[in-house]
Amino acid sequence: MGVDISSTDYASRRRELMKMMADLKSMGAEALIDLPSVVVIGGQSAGKSSLVEAVSGINVPRDSGTCTRCPMECTMSSHATSWSCTITLRMSFDNNGRDMLKTVTVPFGRTITNRSEVEVWLRRAQAAILNPNVPSSSFHTKTIEELRSIRNTLKFSRNVVCVSIEDPDATDLSFYDLPGLIQNEEAETVALVKSLAEHYTKKENTIILTTIPMSDDMENQQSMTLARAADPDGKRTIGVLTKPDTLGVGAINQRRRWVDIIEGRSEDHTLRHGFYCVRLPDDAERGQHLSRAESQRRAAEYFDTTAPWSGVSDRRRFGIPGFVSDVSRLLIQLIEEALPRLREDIDKLLAQCNKEFDALPPPLANDPQIEVLGRVNAFCDVFKSFVNGSHEDKLLAQRNRALYAIFKRDIRGTAPDFRPLENPEDCPPLDDTEGKMTLTERDPGVKMMGIYDISKAIQEAIGWELPNNVPYQAKANLIAQFVKLWVAPSERCLASINDVLDQVVDTLISVHFGRFKVLEGYVGNLIRTQVDTCKALAKEAVKKALDLEATPYYTQNTHYLQTLSEKWLAYYKIVRKRKLDRGPTVCESVVISPYHRGESPESKALRALAEAGYTSLSIPDLARLLPPDSREKELIVMADVRAYYHVAYKRIIDHIPLTIEHALHHALAEQLSQSLLTSLLTDVASGPNFSERMNELVSEDASIAQRRAALSTRKQRLSDIRRRLVTFGSSA
Repeated sequence: MGVDISSTDYASRRRELMKMMADLKSMGAEALIDLPSVVVIGGQSAGKSSLVEAVSGINVPRDSGTCTRCPMECTMSSHATSWSCTITLRMSFDNNGRDMLKTVTVPFGRTITNRSEVEVWLRRAQAAILNPNVPSSSFHTKTIEELRSIRNTLKFSRNVVCVSIEDPDATDLSFYDLPGLIQNEEAETVALVKSLAEHYTKKENTIILTTIPMSDDMENQQSMTLARAADPDGKRTIGVLTKPDTLGVGAINQRRRWVDIIEGRSEDHTLRHGFYCVRLPDDAERGQHLSRAESQRRAAEYFDTTAPWSGVSDRRRFGIPGFVSDVSRLLIQLIEEALPRLREDIDKLLAQCNKEFDALPPPLANDPQIEVLGRVNAFCDVFKSFVNGSHEDKLLAQRNRALYAIFKRDIRGTAPDFRPLENPEDCPPLDDTEGKMTLTERDPGVKMMGIYDISKAIQEAIGWELPNNVPYQAKANLIAQFVKLWVAPSERCLASINDVLDQVVDTLISVHFGRFKVLEGYVGNLIRTQVDTCKALAKEAVKKALDLEATPYYTQNTHYLQTLSEKWLAYYKIVRKRKLDRGPTVCESVVISPYHRGESPESKALRALAEAGYTSLSIPDLARLLPPDSREKELIVMADVRAYYHVAYKRIIDHIPLTIEHALHHALAEQLSQSLLTSLLTDVASGPNFSERMNELVSEDASIAQRRAALSTRKQRLSDIRRRLVTFGSSA
């Protein structure tokens, strides 16, 4: 007595695996992970429809041109006592072909118990797929003629017509039947069909069944080209050779080539799982409505009695039964091997989904009023810590310090360029009394001035002074020349400080209010208005600080002023003396004297005085021993103005930064909280509904809400898929 294979452990395991795959597909798992599957492709007139009918035992729609315009998934189960068929629509894509958040499975019609009714129901199901905006139930009663006259919304669709067949005589198997590959159609249609086939065949867990008519050369078959592109090593492609009975008796060489291919001897056409050859019913036999058993009997008789097929030793390579059995076995093996990887892939996707979900802000839990006021107070506190430099982010303080250093350099570059010679070009710039430093950046407004320039300034300032009295106005005019140059650096500094403030404020607004776009826009405007107010006040404060440096020119730092004046006067006198003693190169020798290899006359004089007991003297002290200079008054004016510059310079490089800090940053930090809360409460309270306005301010951005909903749906979908995979693994 034979063993009923359907009752064996293998058959039971196969049914469980097929049921799990069906469940995963209904959950939309195919859009997330690479589920093992079988796909049938082939060109028009390649016998693909006949192959599908022979494997499934049902009739599929046939028309001239392109008939199939969406994938059909055919699942056969032998775990039944009588034949039946159910059709569902699996909607995973929208009208534009984009993945939907959730796969929807729509039952289509009643359970079919008469095989002859399947074809019209498949036509109806496809029409429902191609017209997604029309209720699918409206297609249940349409005739073939009515269906042919419909102007479909979509030319093709990636949504699937699912056909579930219960047949005690079938072999458990599931496969996709795709629209036939075409060439003689509109370019857009050809591309759509090819793209659909590529979408399925590119997946590594897909077994590709490519139908190849033996009446044509294999090199001419588009389906074989597409299969090679997706599976260049031929590891998951199976060739199905159709129409062997179309080869004439005289086609000896052609038959011999096909036998070599079937027996695996062809070097040009090698596939891991090889080729199968099937004889399918022709038009006349289809008209006789032969049973599956009769069709298979006739095919077996043909292969057993017709050369050269009858001489091939591996008889499983011929006919539908051996082909279907082997494909079913391969699919089950592929599913078994893929299960651990599928679980890993789902775990990774679920972990990533959870990570993205957790990164989103949680839904609002507080009372809207508390939320708004809390965020305003937090913003003000953080901004104040930025201003004070106590926040861990030192951006504001550090960038401002860098800008103030640039301001200091720019003010230093406005120093008077006095050269105590009649021809100032003969002397390099004298930028300190030691001759060790030369400014690298000098304000273009600074003019080089020699003895004659200073003399002219004195002459122009003379009024009713007594003889030999230098007018104070001469010094004042020279001081005014460098003081007026401080306006531009101060304005540049303030503008740069304002830019930094804007960047910091914008960043903090985004951090504290960016979650709620309405609140961000509203409070952001209030904050920026207050910032602009403080900017205007700071600008006025800087102007007043600069005005303080205008007349009167005054300092109580008299000791420093006097010391500097004496140093500069001595330095200028020494420069002039060397000019008289040595000629045009005198200034250069003065400037580099500290580094001169030889001993200068001044150094010799200081050494001699030290030996005589006059210690602690410097080169400027020697200037007092020089006889009166004919240009003494000009030198004194130079020295006094230069000394005052340094006094005022040290004052302004601190005064302007402190003015900006207090008039801008600290004033803003002190006023911001009260100003914001007052403006906010006054505006909101003046509206018709305080509560509604508060709710509006903290209304969540639509994109975040949509993102949360999408991730939540995806998370549930992945969890369901994972649960199904884990459940199967534990039960198995």
